[in-house]
Amino acid sequence: MNHLYYEINMTGLGNTASALMKTAGKDRLTEIFTAGGLSSSEQTVPLPFNADDAYRVTLIDVSGHVLWDSYTADNLVNHIDREEIIAALEGREGSSRRESISTGMRRIYYALPVFGSYNNVIGVFRVSMPIPEFGSRVSPVILPFVIFVFIFIIAAFLAIIMHSRSLASSLGRLVSIAQSSSQLLPGTNNIDHTAPEFRSLEKALRAMAEELNLRFEQAKSESSRLEAILNGMSEAVFAMDQNLKLHLANPKAKELFNIGSRDVTLLSLLEATHSTELAENAKKAMSCGSPLETELTFHTDLKGVQAGGSQEPRQVRYFQVYASPLPGGVVLVLQEITRLVKLERVRKDFVANVSHELRTPIQLVKGFSETLLDAANDLSGGNKDQIIHFTEIIIKNAGIMENLTNDLLILADIENSNWADDSSSVFSGGRMEDQNIAFLVSEAVSSVQMQAKNKQIELIVNCPDDLYARLYGSLIIQALINLIDNGIKYSKAGSKIQVDVSADDKEIIFEVRDRGIGIPPEHLERIFERFYRVDRARSRAAKDETAGGTGLGLSIVRHIALIHKGRAEAESRTGEGSIFRVIVPSHNSYNNHNSHNTDHSSTDHNQESPAVLP
Repeated sequence: MNHLYYEINMTGLGNTASALMKTAGKDRLTEIFTAGGLSSSEQTVPLPFNADDAYRVTLIDVSGHVLWDSYTADNLVNHIDREEIIAALEGREGSSRRESISTGMRRIYYALPVFGSYNNVIGVFRVSMPIPEFGSRVSPVILPFVIFVFIFIIAAFLAIIMHSRSLASSLGRLVSIAQSSSQLLPGTNNIDHTAPEFRSLEKALRAMAEELNLRFEQAKSESSRLEAILNGMSEAVFAMDQNLKLHLANPKAKELFNIGSRDVTLLSLLEATHSTELAENAKKAMSCGSPLETELTFHTDLKGVQAGGSQEPRQVRYFQVYASPLPGGVVLVLQEITRLVKLERVRKDFVANVSHELRTPIQLVKGFSETLLDAANDLSGGNKDQIIHFTEIIIKNAGIMENLTNDLLILADIENSNWADDSSSVFSGGRMEDQNIAFLVSEAVSSVQMQAKNKQIELIVNCPDDLYARLYGSLIIQALINLIDNGIKYSKAGSKIQVDVSADDKEIIFEVRDRGIGIPPEHLERIFERFYRVDRARSRAAKDETAGGTGLGLSIVRHIALIHKGRAEAESRTGEGSIFRVIVPSHNSYNNHNSHNTDHSSTDHNQESPAVLP
């Protein structure tokens, strides 16, 4: 405002200077400057300006001396250094603003050059006027203006209050409707007291609130349904945006990747899973715009370190991963197929092992049978001994195939029978009854006593005589026979095999301990699979000393443990022997010679048998 104020006044002063210069007359000014100023007689007859005028006129020669001033004739100094004088002497119009030394007032100056006959500057015609600061000019009206504004604001405020009172009720109702979409105000149609300007708006707001309520309830129901589905899924589910920033993860996903109670919305997919493969699959699905399906393998940390310093192998888990792109993101679903992969591996191993086990005896039977057929017409002494030798080989391999077939039938019988309490079975002794554990152990030891004696192996039995339990007796005997028989086959002649039975409030433990060749730790996890071989050369060497094993003994033991809702375990160190355990629940066991005849009708006979795994 100051700048604009001075600029306007300076422009007006310039116009005034031009007009005054014309009034003084060019000839008169030329005469004054040519003569070097006014004579003493002319001082009483000056130019048509005096000190009482609002404008002060000053004539200045080219050397800066003041020839005449309408305000005063005293205290006039040389003006050669004044800004406006310098401009005028250069032939331009000049202006400035400053304190006047002679008058002591703040003034604005405007100077015009006076040209001579040869168009040269012979002097300067300057006009000035006093001008106060902008603030001092407007200060007289500030107080009235403030008072006026204050009065106007009060009047407007009172007018607004008076008008708002008529709208307060209507606005309050509208605000209440807008703020509460879960419960409409009573009296939906009672709008008589609403201002006419707001009646249509209130109707619209009530309709909007009702629609919002309906949509909110629908969204809440859908959210609850989706949450229930996600929480009940056995698959891990991740939803994320296009930057792989997680929106949600169901409980299975949090459990699988050990996310815990962390807020998944603060994590990316890579931070939550530490899997670059999952991140790559998600990006690939978004880039191609269509669902993708792939298989991924995850490795867990080492389970621990066994005695002796050997480490167990890392657990491998297999997953089928489905990646489906969404607008602005992608969804990942991880379905664990570890059990299916293992079952498929067992199936392939089973086919390969059965073929391997049957190939040799079949080829031997076939080969020696053809040899016998060729030698049938020649019964000389030498051929007779050879025929006897061939026949023994045929009988031995036929026995191997018979044992294999019998074990397969036993395994199939165990898997296919309903081994619930008091149920009948095709398998001999297939009924759960009160059994004396010492008797079962004695029966098993008696069945393998001859093999142990032939190999000079001592069998040591530690079992309480008064321990009873409800068991499938024939199956427990079969499991013990298989474990002791394995110990005999894979132990050196003259060693010992120990059979221990112990019980507590929870479990009965059948333990068979040998000092045989042992099992490497990396094979312990699969030792109970059908036909699984730790080392075919060592197994074959051990079998050749006896009638030959089938590779199904430990698998049968494991299934028998599962039928009793128990488990089978193995511990071993290479070259130091093995320990095999069959552990079954002991909730039906008791130590009483006579109580085994007590009625046990209270036992739950309808409990479901455990699933038999391959």
